[in-house]
Amino acid sequence: MAKKQVLGRGLDALITIDEIKIEGSSSINEIELSKIRVNPDQPRRVFDEDALQELAASIRQIGVIQPITLRKTDDDLYQIIAGERRYRASSLAGLNAIPAYIRTAEDETVMEMALIENIQREDLNSIEIALAYQNLIERENLTQEGLSERIGKKRTTIANYLRLLKLPAEIQMGIRDKKIDMAHARTLVALEDAAAQLEVYELIIEEGLSVRKVEEYVRAIAKGEKLEDLLKEEKAMEPVKKPGIRKATPEGFEILKDHLSKFFSTRVQLSCNDQGEGKISIPFKSEEELERIMAIFDQLKK
Repeated sequence: MAKKQVLGRGLDALITIDEIKIEGSSSINEIELSKIRVNPDQPRRVFDEDALQELAASIRQIGVIQPITLRKTDDDLYQIIAGERRYRASSLAGLNAIPAYIRTAEDETVMEMALIENIQREDLNSIEIALAYQNLIERENLTQEGLSERIGKKRTTIANYLRLLKLPAEIQMGIRDKKIDMAHARTLVALEDAAAQLEVYELIIEEGLSVRKVEEYVRAIAKGEKLEDLLKEEKAMEPVKKPGIRKATPEGFEILKDHLSKFFSTRVQLSCNDQGEGKISIPFKSEEELERIMAIFDQLKK
């Protein structure tokens, strides 16, 4: 068994790889699912059931494309470092074993490795990242600067995530559930009053406000103005409405929008005018997410 220390920033800087040679030069093992245990410090807390079922269906057809990453804990047991979603989907698909890289790591580095791998794959929501950062800082007695050096992220980036944890729980849940994005949330942090934060948060969801508009409201409220008065002033200045895109869709459209958002596991935008014409917009953050959405459409064609 050959070992080598990998240098550099990020995930590879934290690990020593045990290259287990199987069938020539391969370094991938097939590990029985019954011998694998999840990591209690896994940063990712939310696993969408519909998305898991879709991944399980794909695994049944073509197998697990990318091996998961494990570390050996006992003589015949392994703990997941990265790839819990693939592990869960493989179990749903009825697999007995899964391809895996076996790596050695100390307890204190396992969470860092899982965090970095998930961030690199964009698998975590903003609140999960913030909680993972906070956990690492507290457990390892690190400063933000120290954590920045450990995981290769800018200190300002870490600080922006940690600020999200100062928001009321309802808003944090909204971020997790993709009701608002991080840009909106960072703007809300500038307000010190939790009640004002919740007022603006609810308005973002109801009206689909842009980040720039939220910034305007936040600046005004910080100067002592009330959101209720700001909205009255804006309404008084509005011209007589002509048929066009509604700011707030009817209840039926809201239900449909929520249904589509859950179906595609991303925040879907739906707008409709007085004539019943409108559009559906499905945003994506990466090529990987676009491929996942396109795979859903492909399944629908079948």
